[in-house]
Amino acid sequence: MVNVSAHDAEQGSATVRRALGIALALMTAIGLIALTVFVTNSSRQRDEALAAQRHSFEVIILVRTLQSTMAEAELSLGRYVVSLQPEFGRVYVDDWRRAGFAINRLREVTRDNPQQAQLAAKLRAYYDQRGRLLSSAALRTRYDQKINGLAIFDRAGKVASRKELNGTLDEIIAIENRVLDARINHANASLDQSNWAATLLWAFAVLLVIGAAILGFNVVQAAADRRAARRDADEVARRAAELEDAVAERTAELRRTNQALLAEAAERESAEAQLRQAQKMDAVGQLTGGIAHDFNNMLAVVIGGLELAKRRLEGDNDAGRHIENAMEGASRAAALTRRLLAFARAEPLLPEAVSPDTLIGGMTDLLDRTLGERIKVRTRFASGDWQVWVDKHQLENALLNLAVNARDAMDGEGTLTFGTAMRSVGEGELGDTRAGDYIAISVADTGCGMDQSVLDRVFEPFFTTKPVGKGTGLGLSQIFGFVRQSQGEIVIASQPGVGTTVTLLLPRFRGGQRVAPAELKPTRVAARATEEQATILVVEDDARVLNATVEALAELGHRPIPCPGPDQAEALIAAHPEIRLILSDVVMPGTTGPELIASLQPRHPHIGVLFVTGYAGEIDEATAFAGHDVLRKPFTIGALSNAVQAALARTSGPPPFEAAAAAE
Repeated sequence: MVNVSAHDAEQGSATVRRALGIALALMTAIGLIALTVFVTNSSRQRDEALAAQRHSFEVIILVRTLQSTMAEAELSLGRYVVSLQPEFGRVYVDDWRRAGFAINRLREVTRDNPQQAQLAAKLRAYYDQRGRLLSSAALRTRYDQKINGLAIFDRAGKVASRKELNGTLDEIIAIENRVLDARINHANASLDQSNWAATLLWAFAVLLVIGAAILGFNVVQAAADRRAARRDADEVARRAAELEDAVAERTAELRRTNQALLAEAAERESAEAQLRQAQKMDAVGQLTGGIAHDFNNMLAVVIGGLELAKRRLEGDNDAGRHIENAMEGASRAAALTRRLLAFARAEPLLPEAVSPDTLIGGMTDLLDRTLGERIKVRTRFASGDWQVWVDKHQLENALLNLAVNARDAMDGEGTLTFGTAMRSVGEGELGDTRAGDYIAISVADTGCGMDQSVLDRVFEPFFTTKPVGKGTGLGLSQIFGFVRQSQGEIVIASQPGVGTTVTLLLPRFRGGQRVAPAELKPTRVAARATEEQATILVVEDDARVLNATVEALAELGHRPIPCPGPDQAEALIAAHPEIRLILSDVVMPGTTGPELIASLQPRHPHIGVLFVTGYAGEIDEATAFAGHDVLRKPFTIGALSNAVQAALARTSGPPPFEAAAAAE
């Protein structure tokens, strides 16, 4: 009995040791898992807090950099206006563009904060407004108008937008500092939590060592028990399998993260390439606009002189033939200038409400005659009753240019599809295109297509893949300028051997009263006996164009009074109360033509107005011209005669001294 009792007691003690060892192992495993999860979560929170701090520092540094860049740009512009040294002008342009890039970056990094995002958008508006004013000072200085440039630069230093811009920057920094303080507190709390978790982990490690020692002792004591050993082995295998699964899951997560980073890098590289292309196109557009402006003035003198010579050499067939040849060359040069101005988005437009479906439907006969019988033209209309506010003739020319390009790409045989569709564009979906409703006008062909190297240069002026003599390379660049000037976007999708689809995205027009300047069609000169003869004030800053216009008006029987600058107009009107019409250039130093007319008309409402321009720049034609007639440079004597007669017909009545004489 004694031996049996001792054996039973020994068995009971072994069972207790095994139970204690199993319980300790389970508690260790559960505690280790819970602690691991806690430490991991603390580390993640710490990393997030530190990342938020870095984001705040980036915003603050970006704002300070923007302030410094804009200040340096304005300082360089001031030096340029004072010293007329071109290198200062170039430094201003580079610094001001870098400031624009910094603003775009600021808008990206502040999207997570609605208040900062609103301030960033406001900052962009102030930047654009101030940029136009500073660019005007640079432009005046560039054309040797130093006094005007200094005056504009001085006004730029006093305008409210400068204080508002600096105030907006300071407000963004103040908001970010408050956010940064909160993030620093959060980061400190996360660090404290991580330190506490590390201490807890250390304490748990000590307990784990003690528990492991106890467990080892019990395992040694229970080594003879095979069943306990097998259970321990199974437990170790199970833990190893769990650890292996955890490692595999973590590896897969790292792989997904790496793939996401690669995709983000590719997207950023693509965006940078698009930005570089847009900057290049803007620079080329500014250059071509300035060249075309001066070329238009020269062509106005050439065409006017040729027409006067032709009228005074009537009967001399040889001289007339030579003059006709010269006129043809000048007309072709004028057409080329209009294309350059369209690319530079400086060609004056005559917008109106247009239904794309109706417009394309009305071009069917023209397309059939132009493309030939081997080209099948199809249409797919889905724009409903939506309309766009564009220059109808420019849109027709754009679609016709695309059709001709498609015909050449298809080698005269294939299918050309015109389509329209309603499309809504979100913010940031297409570069800088504003969010809203658009009509997508697509022209798709089944031609040879284009590779990426051609697509990267397709909008550059004078770039063409056609043989020499088959194209000027201005078709797509002209379409690009027209679409951008109409507040739209152009997208090209092409694949070699498949075809090309060009899509014009134009903003939807929802109606309302919008007045476009009257379009003047050149027609044959009427007989002088039927024309109304009048005294006309000619306001033009270019002496050559002024002389040519005065001579043309005198040839038509009018009495022109030359005015070489807008500041002399008021005095000339007072000295010549019989003036019936003001013929004014648009872009002039100091005061523009629309600004001059706006100041004169309240005091002289009976005087008619005719604008003459070949370059409107950034003037809002729909409001600045106020419905007055517009004659585009270079013009013929016939076009000038018709424009003058139309403007005289629109005057409100005779001048005051004629009305008084009639009453007597």
